[in-house]
Amino acid sequence: MLNVDLIEKMRNIVGKENLSISSCELYCYSSDASQIRGVPEVVIKPLSTAQVSEIIKIAYAHNISVTARGAGTGLSGGCVPLEGGIVLDMSAMNRIVEMDFDNLQVVVEPGIVQEKLNKALEPYGFFFPPDPGSSAMCTLGGLIANNGSGMRSVKYGTTRSYVLGLEVVMADGKIVRTGSKTMKSVAGYSLTDLMVGSEGTLGIITQAIIKVRAIPKDRSVIFASFDNPELAGKAVVKVLASGIVPSACEILDSNIIRAINTYDPKIGLPLAGAILLFEVDGSEAEVKEGVNLIVKTCEGLASGIRTASDKKERDEIWAARRLAGAAISRLDPMRTRVYVGEDVGVPIKEIPKMLCKVDEISEEFNLPIMTYGHIGDGNLHTGMCIDMLSDEDWIKLNAAADRIHRTAIAMGGTTTAEHGVGSARSEYMRLELGNALDIMIAIKKALDPKGILNPGKMGV
Repeated sequence: MLNVDLIEKMRNIVGKENLSISSCELYCYSSDASQIRGVPEVVIKPLSTAQVSEIIKIAYAHNISVTARGAGTGLSGGCVPLEGGIVLDMSAMNRIVEMDFDNLQVVVEPGIVQEKLNKALEPYGFFFPPDPGSSAMCTLGGLIANNGSGMRSVKYGTTRSYVLGLEVVMADGKIVRTGSKTMKSVAGYSLTDLMVGSEGTLGIITQAIIKVRAIPKDRSVIFASFDNPELAGKAVVKVLASGIVPSACEILDSNIIRAINTYDPKIGLPLAGAILLFEVDGSEAEVKEGVNLIVKTCEGLASGIRTASDKKERDEIWAARRLAGAAISRLDPMRTRVYVGEDVGVPIKEIPKMLCKVDEISEEFNLPIMTYGHIGDGNLHTGMCIDMLSDEDWIKLNAAADRIHRTAIAMGGTTTAEHGVGSARSEYMRLELGNALDIMIAIKKALDPKGILNPGKMGV
């Protein structure tokens, strides 16, 4: 428990306006977008690395748990303080520290929102490629901590591909810097890669050196309809085997199509068993070649194909795709979206089989499952809605989610491709990772011997 003296000591570090023990405010920090709950004892909003370091030193000395938080858009309980203690709200550390376009990089603080970063980069002709559905809200610190990705990872990779170096406050308050501004280095262990995706269990990220890319000169979207998701999955495998790497490759199943049209009838997506959205970017010639090859590859599998080169039409298509997560609950106003079993990933060749398995699980448990996501890299989001007041629905939901997780693992896949482990998927880490989990536990103990950093997460 935090006593009055410790709270006052921390208040003196960050200023009285940046520390709260108000019950109302503590409740606001007790959850993310998942169903995981845990109430902190104090919320602190640091403004600098030095302040983070001083707070962590106090926590370490008194065995107080510390959970870092960005925008709270996570879906795995990753920023929920399961053991109370301190929540560090990093959102006020939101500056772009340096724009170094000669070296194709920027230095940022963790609280900057992904979309705001790209808006700042756009006038200079650059962008940060990872593009999650929550880009208008999520912070770079959260993206790095979870190794988030999104719709363009099939070509551009995940956030890890863009992190050159980090400034991190360790469990004892020591400030360390990993990596460098060089595009490659083999000096020592790759501590930057270790921190990316560690979900705040090994250190608190306070600054990052991020690679940026030049904005492509041209883009086009191919919109392909299929009679069922399995055919769509086969088309994805064929396209990726053709040698063309689309910048995005997304799937919407029939339930999601109906949900989006219900959410916003003006969108008017065509009714189909599934829709694939391919985006190709690059030079004008590259885009033309890519579009032609994708269209040719999908012929014979697709029931309809069209392309969109006009920016307005492209933006409308992607806006419709971004509605998928929010639209799911609109099909039945008596049911609510619950984020469990929603982020599996499987090897590319297993995509058609996984789509069939999801349909079987939906039928077995008599539970509608709406599938969408980044099918181009095997990442599927399986959205489920239930009556939150029904014990029977909760039992079916958890059983279906468990089956989805275990099915993905059995196919050589993962329980989480981008949303993170948090506490929502901790129970599957031994099954998925085997003895490798013991190495993770050993690293956690070495870097955080008192176990104060985001305890209860990632199975460590």
